[in-house]
Amino acid sequence: MSGGHPVASAEHHPCASVSVVVPVYNSENTLNELCKRLVSVLRSCSSTFEIILVDDGSHDASWDRCVQIAEEMSHVLALKLMKNYGQHNALLCGIRLAKYEVIVTLDDDLQNPPEEIPSLLEQLARGFDVVYGTPQSQQHGFWRNRASQITKLVLKRAMGASVARQISAFRAFRIQLRDAFTDYRGSFVSIDVLLTWATRRFTAVRVRHMARAVGESNYTVGRLLTHAVNMMTGFSTLPLQLASIIGFACALLGAIVLIYVVGRVLIQGVSVPGFAFLASIVAIFSGAQLFSIGIIGEYLARMHFRAMDQPSYVVQDRVGQAPGTDVE
Repeated sequence: MSGGHPVASAEHHPCASVSVVVPVYNSENTLNELCKRLVSVLRSCSSTFEIILVDDGSHDASWDRCVQIAEEMSHVLALKLMKNYGQHNALLCGIRLAKYEVIVTLDDDLQNPPEEIPSLLEQLARGFDVVYGTPQSQQHGFWRNRASQITKLVLKRAMGASVARQISAFRAFRIQLRDAFTDYRGSFVSIDVLLTWATRRFTAVRVRHMARAVGESNYTVGRLLTHAVNMMTGFSTLPLQLASIIGFACALLGAIVLIYVVGRVLIQGVSVPGFAFLASIVAIFSGAQLFSIGIIGEYLARMHFRAMDQPSYVVQDRVGQAPGTDVE
């Protein structure tokens, strides 16, 4: 990780053009402040910028607020998806429409301070392709943090990068990486895994992580664990390998039991008594078989859905052109 390096003064070192993508979900009370702070920061650290707000099927007045902001600010593009597809799907939509050389993504709840964007851009300038803003301290509950850690462990396996333990929704990367997943289609999306298809130059920098000012996180423990399972079966062969290991272990156990039973008969002339012993062996083998079949079924289901060619998202409405703002 590369936290601890001094951050260059953004005021005197404006960098490349930046596209900021924000997935929006039930955040009508934070959008105005978020966009104002983004504009203030981007004017100081970027020559040209745009802000892309992607409403992911919100149930409150978030879309109305997005439309209002896009009409008031010429450098804001607002998109409305047909339904709630998920955070990463919404991000993919915005990323594919971004047009500037650096793409920054962050949440809509102000837990990722926009003022930390220059820290990410500085690391990109040092030669990295992807930079994560790792929270100095997580502002979540105990079980939410544990579920997040499990998800990151799974990501480490799927991404094949050690920085996976430090990932967050606050990230910056070069737009060229987008070419690696231009043709990706599927209902399940993991932006972090897709980025590994293009590069291995990842790093992370420590940033502030603020307490949520309004509402509750939409990423519950259950959703995080579901996300972890989806990543394992969607972007990794680990479950299949695990099923093979369990099958081998059960076969080895069966061979040991067989040797024990035959040995008792040959040496002592008696069979192994007890229904409980037999039932437990049958239960072990049946459980292993069902577990393996279940894992194979998960992969077959994903092949089925992939064959259906489901879109990652569908855009319902679009407001604003986001032509960019040139800083003099």
